[in-house]
Amino acid sequence: MSDLIIRPARPQEIPDLLAFWARAAEGTSITDDPAGVARLLEHDPQALIVAERAGAVIGTVIAGWDGWRASLYRLAVDPDQRRQGIGAALLAAAEQRFAALGGRRADAMVLEHNEVGRQAWRSAGYRREDQWRRWVKPLAG
Repeated sequence: MSDLIIRPARPQEIPDLLAFWARAAEGTSITDDPAGVARLLEHDPQALIVAERAGAVIGTVIAGWDGWRASLYRLAVDPDQRRQGIGAALLAAAEQRFAALGGRRADAMVLEHNEVGRQAWRSAGYRREDQWRRWVKPLAG
């Protein structure tokens, strides 16, 4: 793990990040496009955290903070490099970010059918809150 670098994503990496998510993340989002990721990085340059090894992105997490809620999205690790502590390192960086900003609880978006993801979140100390369900309304197209 000593060769693992945890850092904010860079705007020039957007195409590589989208390709990485297509390969390593479960599901897609309406904002999985260059403009959506660019808006995130412009709004909060520290929110998209990457794990890098040998110059390649091998993991990501979005640690979004709106001043009230600490929200986690897009925790993904390269399938060939899982179970090496990369996800844990990304979550530790996200949780440190939230604590420094005054966050008191982190919420994670996890797809119901993603058992691998659900196990990773459980292992990291997160628990499902059955009383909540996500309600959405697309605002574009």
